[in-house]
Amino acid sequence: MRKNRGIAAVIAITLMLGLVLTGCGSAGNSSGGGTSAAKEMKMSFAPGGEPKTLDPQMSNGVPEAIMEMALFEGIMRLDKDNVPQLAVADSVEVSPDGLKYTVKLKDSKFSNGDPLTASDFKASWLHALDPAAAAEYAYQLFYIKNAEAYNSKKAKAEDVGINVVDPKTLEITLEAPCPYFKSLLAFPTYFPVDQKNVKANGNWNTEAATFVSNGPFMMKSWSHNDKMVLVKNPNYYDVANVKLSELDFNLVEDGKAATTAFEAGQLDGHDNLVPEDIVRFKKDGTLKQAPQLGTYFYRFNTTRKPLNDPRVRQALTIALNRQDLIDNVFKGGQTPAFAYVPGAIPDATPGKDFRSVGGDFFKEDVAKAKQLLAEAGYPDGKNFPTLTILYNTNGTHQLPAQAIQDYWQKNLGITVKLQGQEWAVYQQSMQGLQYDIVRAGWLGDYIDPMTFLDMFVTNGGNNQTGWSNAAYDKDIDTAKNSADQTVRMQAMHDAEKILMTEMPIMPIYFYVNNYVLKDNIKGVLVLPQGFFDFKNATVQ
Repeated sequence: MRKNRGIAAVIAITLMLGLVLTGCGSAGNSSGGGTSAAKEMKMSFAPGGEPKTLDPQMSNGVPEAIMEMALFEGIMRLDKDNVPQLAVADSVEVSPDGLKYTVKLKDSKFSNGDPLTASDFKASWLHALDPAAAAEYAYQLFYIKNAEAYNSKKAKAEDVGINVVDPKTLEITLEAPCPYFKSLLAFPTYFPVDQKNVKANGNWNTEAATFVSNGPFMMKSWSHNDKMVLVKNPNYYDVANVKLSELDFNLVEDGKAATTAFEAGQLDGHDNLVPEDIVRFKKDGTLKQAPQLGTYFYRFNTTRKPLNDPRVRQALTIALNRQDLIDNVFKGGQTPAFAYVPGAIPDATPGKDFRSVGGDFFKEDVAKAKQLLAEAGYPDGKNFPTLTILYNTNGTHQLPAQAIQDYWQKNLGITVKLQGQEWAVYQQSMQGLQYDIVRAGWLGDYIDPMTFLDMFVTNGGNNQTGWSNAAYDKDIDTAKNSADQTVRMQAMHDAEKILMTEMPIMPIYFYVNNYVLKDNIKGVLVLPQGFFDFKNATVQ
């Protein structure tokens, strides 16, 4: 989905990137949209297709995270400046060495009335870490002492640094100081799940009747692949500040269909715009944009020939024209990516950012690409096997795949096929390495290069390329276990250089968040991680 430096720098960058979504104000009323009646303030939004899962410990997609942020609440919650603020916690005290976090919880309940306790947090986090669960985001908890060891079967659950002092007190011990740990405590993987409900309903998160959460909204109904209806959660500790009486998530995958519904007044907003609609909405002033910390890229399955050869991966990467793709296919005002980590993340030196310090790692060069392919044994594409580009159909990913297919045919003389899959199946194919080349995207979970780089460690849950490099793993380990920002940043620059030399991925562009939302919808937070937070949303 998405992922340090000193606290002052964190605040500075989050102030720059955070955004409160506001409009110019016009009264509106749609079948999915708002009315001015205080008791019936409704709105609708399309975050993507049917969720793969709404178990926060098991999900890793942005559409799922948007839904989960409405349904759940963690120890912290991000504010309009992307700065973590106390949520279900009354206090979070950090020891002088930065290793121990003592959390005092508020008196709060789950949507079914069950009390929220420290044990719910511990059990939820251990579920994500359980090797049998195979959670793709387990590594988000590896900051906790012995969490990685437990996940890799080298320690027991009781060795993990999560201690329940009493029902309202949780102690968390880290492996090393982590300046952005409070931001992680606002991330979906760290959300609490009602353990009484889990024990009573094994598949609790698949149907509205058994779905229990602790956030500003609770699930009323879920018509799979169609619509999810959320209503204000009366047991939410801050229910007085929740203005919407109903929040509907339309589970439409097709961006064009979502736009049609928006223009027909059946939908209040969505962020899955097709290129022609981005251009059209930009012209008429309907388009809204927000900073977005993310990279659009392709993964290579490095376990399959000829993609196990770095020269082939490098050739494919430099045989494109990214600016042409942006201007004529994506049409969203994105920035060409010649590295993996996007800009606007502070480096160790105040005033400098990680991307400008690291610079570009490659240049587009068709002649060089042909040379690399010939060195790999495929002069002018001769005897190169037909590969397949896999993409997800809940978006406009077929058009760029076709353009890349054409680039490779024209510039390298190779043929690739295209295959589209719906969101959940596509994610399973990617996780199981059931692909040759696959479209991907990553949005940072917090403002630090680590959120982009730690995913490619050996056997990382979100690596999904089959690639492994011991030197890369060592650099990431160094960055994670040092409190010295200069040491951390250098280690991550070194890691990115390895990644961009061996090229298990092909960066294409750095994101900007293009979306539409009716002007009478106020108070929605649009965060650089790609999240939409509806807790304080209102309809005028």
